[in-house]
Formats: sequence, structure tokens, C-alpha cells
Amino acid sequence: MKPLTFSILRQLSDNEFHSGTIIAQARGISRASVSNALRGLDDVGLEVQKVNGRGYRLLGHMQWLDPEIILKYLGGEAGNFKIEVLNSVDSTSSFLLKEAARGADAGSPGTHVVAAELQSGGRGRRGRQWHSGLGDGLVFSLLWRFQRGAGFLSGLSLAVGVAIIRSLESCGINGAMLKWPNDVVHNMCKLAGTLIELQGDMLGPTVAVIGVGMNLKLSNNIRTRIDQGVTDVYSISGEIADRNKLLAVLLINILAVLREFEDKGFGPFREEWSDYHAWNNKTVKLGLPNGSRPEGVIHGVADDGSLLLRTSSGIRSYGCGEITFCRTG
Repeated sequence: MKPLTFSILRQLSDNEFHSGTIIAQARGISRASVSNALRGLDDVGLEVQKVNGRGYRLLGHMQWLDPEIILKYLGGEAGNFKIEVLNSVDSTSSFLLKEAARGADAGSPGTHVVAAELQSGGRGRRGRQWHSGLGDGLVFSLLWRFQRGAGFLSGLSLAVGVAIIRSLESCGINGAMLKWPNDVVHNMCKLAGTLIELQGDMLGPTVAVIGVGMNLKLSNNIRTRIDQGVTDVYSISGEIADRNKLLAVLLINILAVLREFEDKGFGPFREEWSDYHAWNNKTVKLGLPNGSRPEGVIHGVADDGSLLLRTSSGIRSYGCGEITFCRTG
């Protein structure tokens, strides 16, 4: 989407009609340019109404991210973050990885956070795409520099999952659970997910870019593109979440988890994570990269975040795989 489209949409965010002529004159463009800028918005989950003689009106609620408002909600932790909000980007994590590769944040105060109103190439595990529309969720990444090597960071995505659950509950959004290794679900439907990407030497230091995506209120158009059960905060709570406030709460909780993880690893979060695991003590099949599908009962996770599966040959540990619930009866 072009900057002109974002500019016009911000003007239409009051849900009132705005004359196409006035919109055009204010920007020194033609009315045809205004019309062209507002085409194809259904692809990003928005709908703009056009009425002859009245102009354009954005249908539905649209709240924009604002770094100043986010910093206000961060309160005493505001000084520990560098907040950047982009209109659109292919991937907030890719953006931060490039910044880290050129040393943009080395030695700078504050954890660099990049959020986007629209992400066109968001990534999930195993090459999957994270589908989202304009303003219908939260997509952001933050960069954290660990002094240890990548081996110490096993379980980091699970620890971030704990931070997400804590954040949701503190905002009155209850009932969310975790799915190993990096999904947040509600009634077995995906609500949010994390993706950790690392750069650095085997023994450290290591740059971790932590990507988070959360569904707030998905349009039907976006839902049809997702090939799994999916839900959003609105479906759970019946209320439209304050995007700026929720992002701030997530950042506060993730920061607290990262500080503890940096010192002690995943161990302190192990029991809490298992309590939130929707598949704990359930019989599952685990799809492995080599094509095998061992079956067993989930027996929690180890201190490094690997999945413990009680099989016919005893308890086995797995560092990767895709859980499938085995229904009985």
C-alpha cells in the first residue's frame, strides 16, 4: 500500500463521510487519485463506503498504533524501549535482522521494537505465512542481545509464550492456553504465535529477534486465507482491544521474562508453561522432520524447552515437531 492510501485512511478513521474533493485538494491531487488509492482495501480486511454527494467513509473500527501513546502506557519501563511503528513492511523480524546485521542498535540504550500496521510477508514456523490485515491485530518484533550462545536460548519461544499469557490475563482476556512450541490458542484455535530468529557465534554473543503476531479482530476476508482453526481477542472478550495499551502490556511482560531468562534460562518458567499447555497429559502424534510420527502422552517439557513424550518405549525428548491431537472414541 502506498503512503497516500495510509494518509487518506487516517483521515477516514473517524468513521464520518469525507468529501473526495476536499481530500484531493488537501493533498494537491486529483479525485481520481483518491479513488485509486482506496481500491482493493478488501485485500487487507478494510471496507470503505462511497456515497455520491457525501464522499468516503471507513466502515468499522480502526485504531492506529502511536509510539507516544505506547510509551505512555509503558510507564516506568518507557526508557527501556525504542519504539518504531511502520505503516507497512514485509516482515518486522526481517527488518530488525537487517538492522542488527549492520550494527544499528549495538550499544544503543533501549530494546528496539518494530511494529507494523500492515505486514505483507509475516513468517511462522516451518515456512508458513502469518496472515493479517491492516490494523486487525498486533505484529511486532523486538531485538535482544544475549551474551551467551544459541544453545543457552533453547526454550526462549516457550518463555515468551508465558509472557503472552500473563499479558492477556492482566488485560482480562482469559482462557488462552499454549501449544508447544510457540502457539497461543483458545479453544484449540490459534490466537497468537511467536518466532525466534538468531544471529551470532556458537559461544555468543547472540542477537535474538523475537517476532510476535496476535489476532485482535480478523475480517472474514483474512480468515479465509488461514488454513487452520483461528480465533481473535474480540471473539474471546466481545470487546475491541486497545492496540496501543495491549502492545505496551505485552512489551512489559516480555521484558520481564527476558531479564529472568538471560540469567537463568528456561528452567524458572517450566512449571508455569506446563500449567498453560493445552496438550499436557494428552495423547498426541508428533510429526518429525524425517517423516516419522511417534505417538505418546505429553509429559511436560524439559529445562531446555524440549517436549517430553511418554511412549511405549519410555519418556523421549524432542526438540522440534508438530503436535497432532489423537481423538479417542
